[in-house]
Amino acid sequence: MTRIVHIALDDTGLPAPSPEIEQERKVAIFDLLEDNTFVLPQRADRAVPPGPYRLELSIRERRLVFDITDAELGDAGAFHLSLGPFRQVVKDYFQICESYFDAVKTMPPSQIETIDMARRGIHNEGARVLQERLDGKADVDIDTARRLFTLICVLHFGG
Repeated sequence: MTRIVHIALDDTGLPAPSPEIEQERKVAIFDLLEDNTFVLPQRADRAVPPGPYRLELSIRERRLVFDITDAELGDAGAFHLSLGPFRQVVKDYFQICESYFDAVKTMPPSQIETIDMARRGIHNEGARVLQERLDGKADVDIDTARRLFTLICVLHFGG
């Protein structure tokens, strides 16, 4: 029961994503809902619903917002994370993704593979940063962090 069963992105006011970004978003949401670990730790000041959880991600006032409800739409918690620690890794990730999408169109497989390895490395770094920022707020495994990082990138750059 310690998992996300529904995820929504509040992309109000953001430009429409490019086809590549929209595809990344769809894949990340599908994969996240298929397999994830999301645990809200117990708190001394209040009980924490056991899940499963519904998650809405948004950016408000330059902060990444996790709004969490339980399956019956009861409030399970919310937390706001500064975007500062994500800025450089998100920027690097989008730059390498752009290179990757361009490479797929024109470069030989060996060069595409090299760029893809760099892309995965930056993606893993973003997931690690997310896990650090969630420490004490929510426990997620590395695959869940990777998928959430993809969705953060979509929100962060607004398509």
